[in-house]
This record gives sequence, C-alpha cells and structure tokens, in this order.
Amino acid sequence: QVQVAESGGGLVQAGGSLRLSCAASRMGFTINTMGWYRQAPGKQREVVATITSGGSTDYADSIKGRFTISGDIAKKAVYLQMNSLKPEDTAVYYCNIVAGVSVRVTYWGKGTLVTVSS
Repeated sequence: QVQVAESGGGLVQAGGSLRLSCAASRMGFTINTMGWYRQAPGKQREVVATITSGGSTDYADSIKGRFTISGDIAKKAVYLQMNSLKPEDTAVYYCNIVAGVSVRVTYWGKGTLVTVSS
C-alpha cells in the first residue's frame, strides 16, 4: 500500500522559516505532479504549490516570493521551503502526489501542522 508522509511542521515566529518534506513509499507508478496544499481552521483546503515531473512549478499568489517547492522524482520526494512566514500561513499542510499514466491516482499525506505566531 502506498504511503505518503510529511514532516517538518512546527511552531515558528512570524518572519521565520520552515522546510517541509514529503516522501512516498511503496509507489510503483509514474509520478505526474507533486504538490503542497494547506487547510487553515474553518477554511477549505487550498493549493499552495505544485511541481510537475518536468520541473514546472506553480504557486498560489499568497505565497509567491516566500515559498519554494522542489522535488526529486527518483526519490519520490517533494519539499517546501517556507520563508518570511506570516500568521496567516498557519494551517495543516498536506502533501499531494498524482501518479499513473492511463489512469491517474491521487495520494494524500495525513498532514503536518504549521503554526506561525505573531
């Protein structure tokens, strides 16, 4: 069974940095896209950043210039470097992996909590 696990969340002061990591295990499918989503209390889950197998990246407007996504397809791992964190970045961050060729399957991690204090 495929497992997707995030790590790196925690408590940080505003202006600080955190680096999130995500790794997938027991995945034999071709990875198409990896990404990070987040869900703040009382809000819907939203996309933060994505990266394709070809290395193309996309970012939410709210984090452009502050967060950087990177990935290692061979290791089935994706990372999110978060700088200049703001209290509004507080959320549970989820790793997302879309895999497969003819049939695409989406995998989610259980999430890691990021709390930014003011």
